[in-house]
Amino acid sequence: MLLMKDILDEKNPILREISQEVPLPLSQEDEHLLMEMYAFLENSQNEEISKKYDLRPAVGIAAVQLGILKRMCAILIIDYDEDGHILSKTGYALANPRIVSYTPKPSYLKDGEGCLSVNRNVDGYVPRHAKVTIKGYDALTKQDVTIVARGFLSIACQHELDHFDGILFYDHINKKDPFTYIEGALVIE
Repeated sequence: MLLMKDILDEKNPILREISQEVPLPLSQEDEHLLMEMYAFLENSQNEEISKKYDLRPAVGIAAVQLGILKRMCAILIIDYDEDGHILSKTGYALANPRIVSYTPKPSYLKDGEGCLSVNRNVDGYVPRHAKVTIKGYDALTKQDVTIVARGFLSIACQHELDHFDGILFYDHINKKDPFTYIEGALVIE
């Protein structure tokens, strides 16, 4: 089981390195790692488990955050109703995902982004594409997938894929004015 101690801190230079594609079909080792990463996201979003193991809630994790320079990531977004029942669950355990197209329309999270590797608040808007199309291999379904991601899912995917190129979310924030107006942007609550 992955724990917070397994996740590299932003000061670790490995996080700024470029991750490499993994051979397909996936090796048992790579598939196991992807499943462990996905399980971490499930555990981190489960109130009892996250409290017991002191996990920070997360919607995404990239292999490089574990010190493994492979283009693999897991994403899990769960939507709940007001009573705490699951409305929808969108999850992927991706190998070699890449953005194949995107809309020029910008978007950003109103409250900013966070990262498991960044153990501090970094204020500011992180401009992203409002919609991206991603192709890759999903270990959950054991097949190649094309993901058309909008809104929050689009932002989560771009955040994780940035990790493959050594980019952290705050690299996108305007250094002079972190809350500068982004014209025409879709603001995601």
